[in-house]
Amino acid sequence: MKIALLHYSAPPVVGGVESVLAHHANLMAKSNHEVIILAGRGEAFEGRVGVHILPKLGSRHPEVMTVKALLDKGKYTPSFDKLRKEIKDDLLAEINDCDVLIAHNVASLHKNLALTAAIHESYTLPGFPKLILWHHDLAWSTPRYRNDMHDGYPWNLLCDEWPGAVHVVVSEFRRQQLSQIIGISKEAIRVVTNGVDLKTFFKLEPQTVQLVEQLNLIQADPLFLLPVRLTPRKNIELALRVIAELLKIFPQAVLLVTGPEGPHNPNNVIYKQKLLDLRKDLKLEGTVHFLAEITPRFIPDSVIADFYRLADALLFPSCEEGFGIPLIEAAVSSMPVFCANLPVLHELGGEDVSYFKLGADPNAIAGMIAHRLQREATSRWARRAKQIYTWDSIYITCIAPLLKEVKT
Repeated sequence: MKIALLHYSAPPVVGGVESVLAHHANLMAKSNHEVIILAGRGEAFEGRVGVHILPKLGSRHPEVMTVKALLDKGKYTPSFDKLRKEIKDDLLAEINDCDVLIAHNVASLHKNLALTAAIHESYTLPGFPKLILWHHDLAWSTPRYRNDMHDGYPWNLLCDEWPGAVHVVVSEFRRQQLSQIIGISKEAIRVVTNGVDLKTFFKLEPQTVQLVEQLNLIQADPLFLLPVRLTPRKNIELALRVIAELLKIFPQAVLLVTGPEGPHNPNNVIYKQKLLDLRKDLKLEGTVHFLAEITPRFIPDSVIADFYRLADALLFPSCEEGFGIPLIEAAVSSMPVFCANLPVLHELGGEDVSYFKLGADPNAIAGMIAHRLQREATSRWARRAKQIYTWDSIYITCIAPLLKEVKT
């Protein structure tokens, strides 16, 4: 599918909508769509995304600003019609082979009403792409724009229903406002939130990104981290049994064990196989991941640090420790810690860590973990945000289905 994304400006122009535009374009291109951005200002920023600059689409083109100054005073002039026609001709030449046009803020803000009018005049023409109107800001409900809004054309285009177009807003709050402004039901308006790109936000290493995508760790809820070598004293089998119980409470729980086999004892090969057999017996394939299965190479500290930022909790059932560095690493990562009731770990974590007895029932340990994770607001919000408000999740759950729907 060929998709055109339209806004007054594109990156590297700094702005919230410009950032959203870039994320949408990259996600669509990654899903093998042909994507172009149409904007009045900006530059190419991603090899798979074409950026076409049409200066009069912008909000700061001299002719656009002159027309806007008159419109803000309620003055409709022939200069508006001239600009509208020029934009219409330029736009139609760019989108004649597109399947979908996604216009950001153009039908809800008055930054370039000639552009709004050009699209409104054209979108019902035969061969025009399917139109999606993506609303971030609403001029008619914003107090600072009230004096710029006037009765009649072209200001009424910002409160028009645009029959046949698909309306998308970025929040339930905006949906309520838009429903009142244009007089359609809330159910007729899609909500697709904005998000964050964890790879960029956390500055993840390329190897981390590869592992996250390969193991689908973004969908984990919660993601438990066990950064240890595969040696019997780390008591990893208890972690597996606890995870098996936690799945009854958190169906998307995942355990990531980062270390390789211990280097000094040949019996560690046997222990690794024991863990793999236990994982199979507990039906935890796809739930418990051993990085030692994926790569025989040493996992750099920078990648392990990434997993501390991505994970929701440290699960550390070791039955023998002289110190306990993972507890410190979890602490500086603001991560809840659940660990064995060892004196040295008490020495480190004090009252700020949740402990369990090594001989405790895995079901009881799972209950203790679930109670804390469900009780702590920060932990709940962090897990929910990673599930709902990451760009990858938003694309999978909202944007991809929308594109599929408008194509049919």
